[in-house]
Amino acid sequence: MIKSTITIDVVLDEKRMPEAITWNASDTSTENTQKAKAMLLAFWDGEEKTALRIDLWTKDMMIDEMADFFYQTMMTMADSYDRATQYQDQVDEIKKFAHDFYHKFQNKQIQNKKQ
Repeated sequence: MIKSTITIDVVLDEKRMPEAITWNASDTSTENTQKAKAMLLAFWDGEEKTALRIDLWTKDMMIDEMADFFYQTMMTMADSYDRATQYQDQVDEIKKFAHDFYHKFQNKQIQNKKQ
């Protein structure tokens, strides 16, 4: 059996807001600690049939970065769901939602710049 360990470190300010997020994994070719501005971590509790989540982002995470992060995460979730189920119709719906979400964000940014 092979065991891999993922370590996540979060530096908090005096108000317990994330200032820095770093992570590393034992089963990777990269030995350096990786920096991140945001993270979404989810676990499935099979007994309780509930998702357990940790969502964190640092103070310097920009709104446009958050939109990119969510868009890319939704697209990756669609790909994972496809590999797990091969339910292409639902995969297409998730990807369409992700595209619509991102276009709405872009339109808001354009409107905000005009104001």
